[in-house]
Amino acid sequence: MSSSIIGIIIGLMVGFSVMLAFQSLTSLKSEVPSEDREYMDPLPPMLHRVWPLITFIEYHLTARFPPDWLEATHKRLQETGVGYLMSAEQFYAVRVFAAIFAPLIGGILLSAIDSVDFVWLLLLALSGYFFPLIWLRDVRERRRKDVMRALPVYLDFITMAVEAGLNLNGALNQAMDKGPAGPLRNELYMVVRDLRAGVPRADALRRMEKRLDMEEITSFVGTVIQAEKMGARLGTALRVQALQRRTERFQRAEKLAMEAPVKLILPLIVFIFPVTFIVLAFPIVMKFLMEGML
Repeated sequence: MSSSIIGIIIGLMVGFSVMLAFQSLTSLKSEVPSEDREYMDPLPPMLHRVWPLITFIEYHLTARFPPDWLEATHKRLQETGVGYLMSAEQFYAVRVFAAIFAPLIGGILLSAIDSVDFVWLLLLALSGYFFPLIWLRDVRERRRKDVMRALPVYLDFITMAVEAGLNLNGALNQAMDKGPAGPLRNELYMVVRDLRAGVPRADALRRMEKRLDMEEITSFVGTVIQAEKMGARLGTALRVQALQRRTERFQRAEKLAMEAPVKLILPLIVFIFPVTFIVLAFPIVMKFLMEGML
């Protein structure tokens, strides 16, 4: 009789604790202010489903992180274009959520095969926390490659427009209309938007230079600003820039072409050569087996 009473008391205490926890979470969730994403990029479908949890972690935890961490992360997000998708606080919230979600899913899968281990859960948590950084690095590399690939094309459009009599603002608009879609087009759109808002041309270009943090963009911005200060012909300076960028792009293509045979050695040795030897040796071995020589 006493054990049943103790069981009932424990059950009531657990239920009361769950109710208090649920009420506390509801109260904390109601404190999170609504987010205005009118001027932000749309969220990916998977991230959109868990975004309420991300904003919850952001408001109650990551918003209190040291300002130096947030500033460094904000700069990194701006360099990759992810700054138009989320803030530094939200990026840290994504990392915290991944650190919780990864061991949770991993623990469920490991429990299904009766192989739950604290070490594996710890490794999953660390992997989830650092995976967004790896993803961000890959995004930055792809973004840099896209900008370097499209830069000669945009420089040609801007040069032709300037030599045809347009000013730099009109040339940028023409380049955006005719140029390929990509991160460089988005950055030029930001420059044009800043110019329409009354930002000086040099400051608008310097902002783009800071966001991209690339030597090629720094050279282009410096050329434009220097040409305006010295009163030189902008079209001539831009034509030199376009020629230099095309030459560099051709040199990069030559370098990749020369590296291709070296990179093919490992797949040849590991995958292609063994299969070739098996195909050639199989009929010989079978013939020996049928004749009883092996």
